[in-house]
Amino acid sequence: MISKLRKSNLQQAISLAFYQCRRNTVALFEDMDEATFRHQVHPDFSPVGWHLGHIAYTESLWLLERSAGNACLFPQYRKFFAADGLPKSQRVQLPNLEEIYYYLDTVRKKVLDYLEVADLNQEERLWRFLLQHESQHCETIAFLLELAKRNGQGDKERGGQGDKETILSPPLPLSPSPPPLIKIPAGEFEMGSNAIDALDNERPAHKVYLDTYSIERYSVTCGQYRAFMEAGGYENPGFWSKAGWEWLQIEQVEEPLYWHNVLSADNHPVCGVSWYEAEAYCRFVGKRLPTEAEWEKAVSWDADMNRHRIYPWGDEEPTPQHCNCVDVASPQKNRLTINTTSVDAYPDGQSAYGLYDALGNVWEWTASWFDGYDGFEMYPYVGYSQVYFDQQHRVLKGGSWATNPFALRSSFRNWYHPGVRQIFAGFRCAL
Repeated sequence: MISKLRKSNLQQAISLAFYQCRRNTVALFEDMDEATFRHQVHPDFSPVGWHLGHIAYTESLWLLERSAGNACLFPQYRKFFAADGLPKSQRVQLPNLEEIYYYLDTVRKKVLDYLEVADLNQEERLWRFLLQHESQHCETIAFLLELAKRNGQGDKERGGQGDKETILSPPLPLSPSPPPLIKIPAGEFEMGSNAIDALDNERPAHKVYLDTYSIERYSVTCGQYRAFMEAGGYENPGFWSKAGWEWLQIEQVEEPLYWHNVLSADNHPVCGVSWYEAEAYCRFVGKRLPTEAEWEKAVSWDADMNRHRIYPWGDEEPTPQHCNCVDVASPQKNRLTINTTSVDAYPDGQSAYGLYDALGNVWEWTASWFDGYDGFEMYPYVGYSQVYFDQQHRVLKGGSWATNPFALRSSFRNWYHPGVRQIFAGFRCAL
């Protein structure tokens, strides 16, 4: 009886989470035109419509075919929506939005039917993986829509008012200057996670010893980053590593990618910077980026209790009082501007050491290369994490304002090439 009751409660919890996640996914596509739906806004990313179809394809592949043993419901989509099926440039030949909605709905109905009989003792991890898979693609969709607006795709929604002056508001108060540093004492902490929803690259949990270091209480703000820009930060090779300066000469950028959205919000985190830009700013102020382990200890470790916290504030799931992330209880339409908040807006979300804003708002670059922990075991397939253990991807931590809470926790790891600026990324400094 106890086992059946647990299974029933777990089924309900998974069903609710899948419903909430899908509701937020679909909300991103409300009032979307066909041109935006199928436009490849950046050569490194697929059109937003492809991501929607890929969510259905992946859910069908793993739950209906490989777990339930059913035949493929839509074999005509197998190659098109597979991650390794077609080059990104060929993914613009999409079915229309109504057809993909039908694909999503049909697959989801069969998936929920299967949930009633699924052996969750064996499959719970897979269900939670797929929930996070959809969440991650939601965030990709969000930043691609932001890029589309930057490239003029969203002028109709904005009424043709795309100039910077039309979105400025009075500057907000600056954070305390210089930014306060928090001293983290030397010692061991537990890094990673063995929880049922932990992805393969978060496992296994393990002990790490760190010497004493300091880390900033807040993410670097737009006001602070403006000082770097005004001091000639983008013109002075002395602030840049050799690889960073070479990147800058190719990209020829002069400001963060999303600077026009947050130009007046001096107390908001800088957003849309590459790892190289973050590194250059740190050199400008005589600091450095934290390693992934330093970031995670400052965010997750409770020294008084000698334990790891799932979230900076504890083990209570994220709410709108804790951090700036997607609120699954209130689905949101495609937002027209970057929706960051002040770096000191969430005192209830502080870590045990006193860090603010470590989850949500913007991803934070770290100094570490993405790699597997000792004892790493791939799940559910090699291509999810292991192929990126190539010493070419830097780790980001913490999530952003566009991250679903299903993919938001202190141990969660994101990774990108150091030259990528399209994501909602910022950073904080260490010393």
